[in-house]
Amino acid sequence: MISKWKPDQTCKIWDSNDCSYFDNLKIVHKQQNGPSCVATTLSMLVESLGNNISPEYFKSSTNSQSPQTWSDSLKQFGLQLAYCNTDVRRLSYFIEELKSYDDLFLISFYSVDPPFDTDVNGKLCTAHIITMHKGTIFDTAKSSVFGGVCKSEGYARLDRPVKRIFRVLPLGHERCL
Repeated sequence: MISKWKPDQTCKIWDSNDCSYFDNLKIVHKQQNGPSCVATTLSMLVESLGNNISPEYFKSSTNSQSPQTWSDSLKQFGLQLAYCNTDVRRLSYFIEELKSYDDLFLISFYSVDPPFDTDVNGKLCTAHIITMHKGTIFDTAKSSVFGGVCKSEGYARLDRPVKRIFRVLPLGHERCL
């Protein structure tokens, strides 16, 4: 009966029990040059599949504010992105569940607590994106020896509010952007 309905507050990030798609992936950390976390992250992903694609390729084929362009640019490499069920909570809230999937995710978070209105230049605030593979975080803003590669529970920015979480999937998976 509809009058007895209550919202389910136990929504999981990913609502199926499918397998881990990237068990044997070997990601080699790349450090970004300038404000290019999206392009560098995408380049790092496709290079882990054996391709030699620079961040400049993704700078020219994506819009850093449009995840659809990120997913579209990955298709020729056999990948696609799917949104995960998230809201604006701190990254620490999601880490254990993400680890439990034992797979590959892109996590975007706000660099500062997000305001509700843009500044005079039309900018809301800066955000950053990281890769999480099987409990290891790859942060292109940092060198690999100074926090750029670490276990998720030791990541320095777990207190940041999440903007978006994507699962990286093989091209053709039923879930996509």
